[in-house]
Amino acid sequence: MRGIIFWSLASATTLLYTVQALELVKRSSPAVVGFELERKKIVNPIEYDKRRRRRQSDSQVVNQVLDNEKTLYFCNITLGTPPQNLRMHIDTGSSDLWVNTPSSEICSDRRRLCEVGGTYDPRRSSSYRRINDDFNITYADGSGAAGDYVSDTLRFSDVTLRDFQFAVGYTSSSREGVLGIGYASNEVQVVLNRQRPYANLPQALLDGDFIKSNAYSIWLNDLGASRGEILFGGVNAAKFEGTLKTVPVVGVRRSRRDLAVALTGLSVRTGAGEQRFPSGNFPFSVVLDTGSSLTYLPDVITNEIFDAVSAVWDPNFGAAYVPCELANYDAQFVFTFSEPSISVSMDEMVISPGTSPTGETLRFRDGTEACIFGIAPAQVNIAILGDTFLRSAYVVYDLENNEISLAQTRFNVTNNEILEIASGRNGVPRATGVRDPVSSADITPSATLATTLTPISTLTPTMDGQPVSSTAGAAPTLKPEYPLGVIAGLAGAGMILAAM
Repeated sequence: MRGIIFWSLASATTLLYTVQALELVKRSSPAVVGFELERKKIVNPIEYDKRRRRRQSDSQVVNQVLDNEKTLYFCNITLGTPPQNLRMHIDTGSSDLWVNTPSSEICSDRRRLCEVGGTYDPRRSSSYRRINDDFNITYADGSGAAGDYVSDTLRFSDVTLRDFQFAVGYTSSSREGVLGIGYASNEVQVVLNRQRPYANLPQALLDGDFIKSNAYSIWLNDLGASRGEILFGGVNAAKFEGTLKTVPVVGVRRSRRDLAVALTGLSVRTGAGEQRFPSGNFPFSVVLDTGSSLTYLPDVITNEIFDAVSAVWDPNFGAAYVPCELANYDAQFVFTFSEPSISVSMDEMVISPGTSPTGETLRFRDGTEACIFGIAPAQVNIAILGDTFLRSAYVVYDLENNEISLAQTRFNVTNNEILEIASGRNGVPRATGVRDPVSSADITPSATLATTLTPISTLTPTMDGQPVSSTAGAAPTLKPEYPLGVIAGLAGAGMILAAM
């Protein structure tokens, strides 16, 4: 690694833009391909966020279930001939699929760190082909992976993609492989080596005629659910309320590399009413990133929220802690994007850190049980709406038309209504365009106006918990061996630092 490239973040003036509605097509056999998503419970989501911050039928939808273990979302694929099983971290904030190899230092460790995620061994595949050695990705904390771009056969669901390009991390400091599904313009070989983009997974599905549009939708389900869903080329209308509202992707680096939209308002809604942050703080760009466990907002806004929820910020671990009883309070954060608004209930923002290896519980000095708060300061980075936000939103990422459609999610729905996303404009089903949406925004608030929110702890819990006592200045007490690190940093969405 000879150096690191930091991309400059260009601010822009607010423009008006008219978006088209998505056209959804109901077919007996939609062209949709899907993964089931599984949530993986990781010991240290904060530290993981730090590492990430970088930089079938005649209708076509690809469906995949997502594993959902508390903080990260995974799907299962195979690579090679014969197939080698891998569990991949699904990530809208990056664009390359990269995997570990069994000979890497981290995976050859006797602790078998890569056993769950799996590895790919090119020597065991008869369909493997090496392309070049240009893959080299470094995250903000210095971790990353380096190795070769290769091609091989990728399989999942009923899909087979031959000669699919991906990367093999012969040198890696992450035990999990990543399946990046962002813009192809954010691939490492494009950003680092100024090469032409290759067909990453969404584009390869389109090129293979498995789907009709380079677009996909994600439903993460609630914090307690173990499964979610991603549909390539389609939406599941049973999983959201009302209609999808479409807003444009905004450029934040003089080009569209990140799946970012303009956040135009934020408020806190309680039984006593709704308090809004001053309009002078908006709009600003936010990246919608499944690869980020937490939500990262500008410091001026985060500080106000911390005061309202009696959060204690620990800079050593990059985490904000709140009393776990806060999850019982009747309060919601309302995020507005020109017209659509998504409400996130307080219980989705309060994350249990679990117990230490010796069975200890994280507590404040006064004995109150402590939980991780789902919002953290973005500091000098672009704001990120991570999984603590995305669980409450049904999101359609339309890479073909540079648009994102949002609706309030329906939790724990078991029925399905799969609709195909048609090609061209207006392709997303049950979506309406927003009139004159904000199409460009600064990466930080244009003003630093503050407001004073009524402390949530003065409200009455909706369950039988007692009012939360103030814990200001009292960081949780832990044994030294407690596995901390749940939040700060992975504000990632494509924010890779490309090592030269």
